[in-house]
Amino acid sequence: MSNAGRVVLVLGGAGTVGSGIVKALLDKGFKVAVISRDNSRLDRLREFVSPNTEDSLTTIVGDVGSEEGAEVAKQAVLKAVGKVTDITSSLGFSWWQGGPPHTQPVKELTWVMDALLFSTFVSWKVFFPLVREDSNCTYTFITGGAGEKLLMPGTGFLTVGAASTLAFCRVLREEYPDVPCKLNEVKINTGVGTLERMAPGFLNHLDLGEAIAMLVEKRNSTHAVFTISSPADLKTAILEGNI
Repeated sequence: MSNAGRVVLVLGGAGTVGSGIVKALLDKGFKVAVISRDNSRLDRLREFVSPNTEDSLTTIVGDVGSEEGAEVAKQAVLKAVGKVTDITSSLGFSWWQGGPPHTQPVKELTWVMDALLFSTFVSWKVFFPLVREDSNCTYTFITGGAGEKLLMPGTGFLTVGAASTLAFCRVLREEYPDVPCKLNEVKINTGVGTLERMAPGFLNHLDLGEAIAMLVEKRNSTHAVFTISSPADLKTAILEGNI
């Protein structure tokens, strides 16, 4: 199947990481669908992608944070594009520094877990059946190394939420070892920014998007974790095609 015949649902596609993935996929000739609760973010995404690819981008206002909302969004996606052949998931946020745990209310931890783990689980539960039984399909999680250590004082809930997402992805690989769909994870051990909001050691979201698009396009790995810890790692992955 050519790229033009494939439809990628990019969960979190209106965010920093997701927008880079969306642009790279469109530039490679894929059709792309993006769901967001915020229509203004979808408008900005349309302005961001290459003008000659905008017709291949479908945007839908919806909420994948609840099972009911995700089911409604799924039906809207299928009605708009007919099918989904590939899914990438980069839901949640990349930073939280609300303070040490003893200063936080339960509702703050619930909010963090909802953003990082629950939305990832709910969207996987609803959308994975669309691609599960086809070896030509892919489901790719983008996760963060923040779940492996406390980045700095006051970021503990970020570590808890990110660690839960890492654990969930590991559970999926081990619970479904023989699923035909190509199930992979790309773990980012550094920050990701746009050109306007870069910092030393950060990955450019466009470069990261190019690497993710390569992984989706090739479909030659499954149940693998690809770790990117620096711009040099990312450059090597793109040049050598080892992602």
